[in-house]
Amino acid sequence: MGAKSPEQPSLPFALYLMLAILLAMVPVVCLISFVDYMGVRQELETNAQEFQDQTEAGIILSMDLVDTGLKVFDNTLNREMREGFGPFLAEYERAGGDLTAMDLSRVGEELGEGFDLYLINASGVIEYTTNPFESGYDFKEIPYFYDQITGIRLGDNFAADRVVPEISTGELRKYAYMPTPDHRYLLELGLAESEIRQWRTGLEYRDTARELVDLNPNVDGIRLYDSLGTLVSDEAYPDDDRRVPLVRQAYLERATLEAKNATTGELTRYLFINLTDRDYASDMSMVAELTYSTKAAEAKLADMLGRHACILLIGLVIIGCLSVLAAHYLTRPVRMLVVDVDAVARGDLDRPIRASGAEEFVHLGESISAMVTTLERTIRRLRESEEDLTRYSHTLEEEVWGRTAALEESNQMANLYLDIMCHDINNANNVAGLYSDLLLAGLEGEHEAVYLRKAKMGLTKSIEIIKNVNTIRDIHEHTPVLRQMDLDPVIRREIEHFPDFSITYAGTGVAILADDLLPEVFANLLGNAEKFGGLDVEITVRVEEHGEEVEVSVEDTGPGIPDTVKRDLFRRFKKGEGALAGAGLGLYICRMLIERYDGKIWVDDRVLGEPGHGAAIRFTLRAAGTGGGP
Repeated sequence: MGAKSPEQPSLPFALYLMLAILLAMVPVVCLISFVDYMGVRQELETNAQEFQDQTEAGIILSMDLVDTGLKVFDNTLNREMREGFGPFLAEYERAGGDLTAMDLSRVGEELGEGFDLYLINASGVIEYTTNPFESGYDFKEIPYFYDQITGIRLGDNFAADRVVPEISTGELRKYAYMPTPDHRYLLELGLAESEIRQWRTGLEYRDTARELVDLNPNVDGIRLYDSLGTLVSDEAYPDDDRRVPLVRQAYLERATLEAKNATTGELTRYLFINLTDRDYASDMSMVAELTYSTKAAEAKLADMLGRHACILLIGLVIIGCLSVLAAHYLTRPVRMLVVDVDAVARGDLDRPIRASGAEEFVHLGESISAMVTTLERTIRRLRESEEDLTRYSHTLEEEVWGRTAALEESNQMANLYLDIMCHDINNANNVAGLYSDLLLAGLEGEHEAVYLRKAKMGLTKSIEIIKNVNTIRDIHEHTPVLRQMDLDPVIRREIEHFPDFSITYAGTGVAILADDLLPEVFANLLGNAEKFGGLDVEITVRVEEHGEEVEVSVEDTGPGIPDTVKRDLFRRFKKGEGALAGAGLGLYICRMLIERYDGKIWVDDRVLGEPGHGAAIRFTLRAAGTGGGP
């Protein structure tokens, strides 16, 4: 036998207890600080995003309102412009369509101060004008504008344009157009009146946008560009080579673009503002360049981080002091019990057990004394129980075997459900694969389209089954935590998934209580309307407030739902009849989610009493701020 290794010296129990208290409290304090920090950070990010959305929506709305006001003013000059074409046409006819024989100076004097005259040929070039700065300008450089004036030249009617900046000087002018009787030229009048700038100063795009931007501390600046990619200002329009390509791309795509500076963290968004009006040749649409900065949020987070660090340091000092005192006080009775128990362990069964301190230690001392008294009896009983223990072991083995069998049976049942689901999905995929193989084999004619549609239906059904299973699992596995949500963006995002169908939605500013599964309700309802309504179906989404409830309706002009089907429509695996037959889970999931949000869901006829004129699925949600919500 080898030599027995000496016992390693152990640390005092008080030290272990103190360390245990520290190890238990420090992570809790750190976790609380971390959770609070992340919560504030998430809240700041969410607020910043909401503020951004509100700012951009406000800019679009204000630009539209300003443009409407400017349009009203611009139209007040139409009569004056129309009357000015009388002398202009008369001079053209007097000269017999020969531009060199026309006396534009005399016509300009007759019209009065502020008018400039232009003759634009069929190629879109200003061939003759009283404004030397504009002579020879080719409007083909602005394709959309060239198409507009070409249509006016080939027509027979007077056309007024908006007040726009002059290309050469940036000076505001009111333009109007009249085709010549022979349609060879387009007559253009440009009116530059001092009153235009005077009356328009009260309705400035730039000033209105800046007022909205000043309300958002995260916006460092804003620039407004017109359809030519030039800055909207009171002076000349200098180009910015760094920005103009993105501005023009946003205008051409008529969409919002963004660019992020990885070094500074600044986000620049190019917001397209659609102000197109087919009644005018000029497109007044603009692109707003908004630069967002995270400096304000970072400053708040840095300040909060510093305060949390100070609080954490102070908390650690306090916890350390308290742990030392607690360890000393709590271990005193334990030390006394250890001495007495050691004596008993050496064979001194008559040694009294001292107990003091808390009630638990007194009970512990009494229990140890009782344990010593009954120790010998326990040994005898253990010997007598050896046979009983053996029998019990056999019984326990049988019980374990039975429970194991039950668990295996439960596992088999779960596997059965999974096999059924996989079987359905595989069947759908196999059908899709079969029809795809047939197409690849070289089938021609109308059969290709038929097989392709069937393959697409099989794949769609497979995807739908997987999606429904995952949704049901999420509903059952996660306890609902309802929060305030804006209903409008949820509806609009789901409508975007159905670009090929006519969906009418007026918008809403209602906030409701729900969670991240709410989009599944609209996805299923819109999908059902699309699936069963036919290619020409028209879908309408309505939102109405009724006190503490918000009622949402999804209506369609499809074949409707028979009265015999309505009652059980939201039951699990309940399918419709004929063209209404489906997987039987979509509306069941809708009912589960609506009930999850303490709402109700039902089906009506779109036209009351006429099932064949379309269906209306209606449900209620709790408005934000009602009882039970955050």
